[in-house]
Amino acid sequence: MIWVLRRCVIAPAVVALAVFIWFTLPLWLIGAAAISPIVPGWLRPLRVMWVAIFYLTCEALLLVVMLGLWLASGFGWRVRSPYFEGIHYDLVQGTMWVFFREARRVLRLRIETEGPTPVAHPVRPILVCCRHAGPGDSFVLIHTLMAWYAREPRVVLKDTLAWDPMIDVVLNRIPARFITPNPRPGADLERQIADLATGLDENDAFVIFPEGGNFTPARRQRAIDRLRRLGMERMAQRAEQMIHVIAPRPGGFLAALDAAPGADVVLVAHTGLDHLLTVGDVWRELPMDKRIVMRWWQVPREEIPAGREARIEWLFGWWERIDAWIDENRPADHPTGRS
Repeated sequence: MIWVLRRCVIAPAVVALAVFIWFTLPLWLIGAAAISPIVPGWLRPLRVMWVAIFYLTCEALLLVVMLGLWLASGFGWRVRSPYFEGIHYDLVQGTMWVFFREARRVLRLRIETEGPTPVAHPVRPILVCCRHAGPGDSFVLIHTLMAWYAREPRVVLKDTLAWDPMIDVVLNRIPARFITPNPRPGADLERQIADLATGLDENDAFVIFPEGGNFTPARRQRAIDRLRRLGMERMAQRAEQMIHVIAPRPGGFLAALDAAPGADVVLVAHTGLDHLLTVGDVWRELPMDKRIVMRWWQVPREEIPAGREARIEWLFGWWERIDAWIDENRPADHPTGRS
């Protein structure tokens, strides 16, 4: 089975690789220093290599600690209990705080927020809808929710992220779902999302990315074509006018909205990472020396319309507003999403 491969082969390989890297670290430092003078950017290879090694180390240490927790829980018997779930949330928050602190220092990365962000002392649950663009934006969002706003996220992520063993293990021990944007016939993804959104308490944050994947011009065009195949010409025309985002798929969000009747909705846009579409883009832009701006809008539950069609219109309207905000706030030298 695939999960056996991920946890019994890939996870130990990650730990072994981290040990190997640290034992041979002087060789890596010498190699990175040797090529630094011929690579644009101040010590770019050294800085990028250090962040990669630091992430690998965090992942390996977390995997070892989670193995210990699995043993302590009775070989997994109580690992999903509230006690151990709380420990895993604390582990994730601590690890992400350490990693982002180091990444911001080395890459000179600033994360700033605008708008009415979730309060640091929450009194009701929230459904968080975020645009998806650029490497690591989901990590930035989760880190912000946990470290700044004392929220416990329940996350819906693409199933391809489960190939990262640390993400695979930890998200199978706290409330989360891995889904595929193009499910096989008969797969009731909306039911799975509704189950995850059921029973939110006052400090929970249900996190979903309605676009279904990171923004690329090709994905944007496929979303427009899909709307046309479904006979939704008016929505397709609206999607064509949104050049920085992908037309949202409303099914999962609407299922979560119905399953969490006491939750407000928070919409999140960001700029700073969205122009990094390929590995080449990431390499050219790192070290980033960049400013990531996150814009938050919190919508009280009573302002959200009733009825499926009205809610789809409402969500599309917000995505148009997010697209306009991105157009106003992204750096002028970044390319647009026009295909």
